[in-house]
Amino acid sequence: MGLTSTKVLVLAVVVAVLLFAATIWLWPRLSGRTWRSVLGRIGMMLATQLALFAAIGLAANKSFLFYGSWADLFGQEDQMGVVVDHASGGGSKEAQLIGTQAMDVPGGNKPAVGGQIQEVRIEGRASKIVSPAYVYLPPEYFQPEFKKKQFPATVVLTGYPGIAMNLIKGLRYPQTALMQARAGKAQPMIMVLMRPTVAPPRDTNCVDIPGGPQTETFFAKDLPQAISASYRVGTKPQNWGFMGNSTGGYCALKIAMAHPDRFAAGAGLSPDYKAADDPTTGDLFGGDEDLKKRANLIWALDHLPAPKTSLLVTTSKKGESNKKPTAEFISKVKPPTKVSSITLNSGGHNFNTWKREIPAVIEWMSKKLTA
Repeated sequence: MGLTSTKVLVLAVVVAVLLFAATIWLWPRLSGRTWRSVLGRIGMMLATQLALFAAIGLAANKSFLFYGSWADLFGQEDQMGVVVDHASGGGSKEAQLIGTQAMDVPGGNKPAVGGQIQEVRIEGRASKIVSPAYVYLPPEYFQPEFKKKQFPATVVLTGYPGIAMNLIKGLRYPQTALMQARAGKAQPMIMVLMRPTVAPPRDTNCVDIPGGPQTETFFAKDLPQAISASYRVGTKPQNWGFMGNSTGGYCALKIAMAHPDRFAAGAGLSPDYKAADDPTTGDLFGGDEDLKKRANLIWALDHLPAPKTSLLVTTSKKGESNKKPTAEFISKVKPPTKVSSITLNSGGHNFNTWKREIPAVIEWMSKKLTA
């Protein structure tokens, strides 16, 4: 029985109830002061509590899909993602440097060897949004023979309410990009690492909210203009990609589809396909049903002109709630849009799953961009 199956959850609840009933029934017999009675009481209480916590944990995991299988839970799931291609039917002047940090790799204290991560502040002239970001610069950026070379760039977003440092410490995007480039599987590229929450604590889902934060404008216009003004990155669509996980994955697909004149590719790891509607978002569309429909990516594939961009989506056969909408999304893509996918055998909505997909996603993105 799978970790997320209803049978496992029901079994855990039944065991917890039976142990609780057994504890109540046997308690009088274990009321003595002998060491056997004391150990008996401790054992019954411990077993009941463990069963209760297991039932609660299984229920939470079934609802939020933190882990997709027993192997995923115990860190034994190591199948790497494989990309499968499918045939398809005015911003800020510059990014303000705040500080730098060395890469967590051998030789990372030397930028020309390990690259460098720079912390910057982006001021959006069009959106009026100000947000911090981390910029990963590959070692080639600092090497004399590449001093006049431009590099492709990719925006990388966390989910909500993640922090940008998760992309560096937890998911290790810069380190993976460096290793992929060293292995000849990807070209050196700049990464702009951020969280989608540029108007905290609100989850804006990268939407231009009527009368509220203009998040889509910030990511689609202000951010690439600021980075291109500060680093050796071009301004053409083929110079820019967008990727992210969870909410960040939705943002990546949404912005790549809506702005093919700015982004040549978008990759969503375990993405949603429509904007969330919950207490963290509030009313994103001001009651405008047309705006709400356009934020639904599957609706957009059916009703809007197909954008000239490349898309990548990921899911798992077991453990992911987006399996069916991912298949539907793929089936609706029409030329000139191109779509690829990664489908793991199992994997929940968590870092372990995404770390198995990121190397293949970076390799795919590298093939879609030019300097």
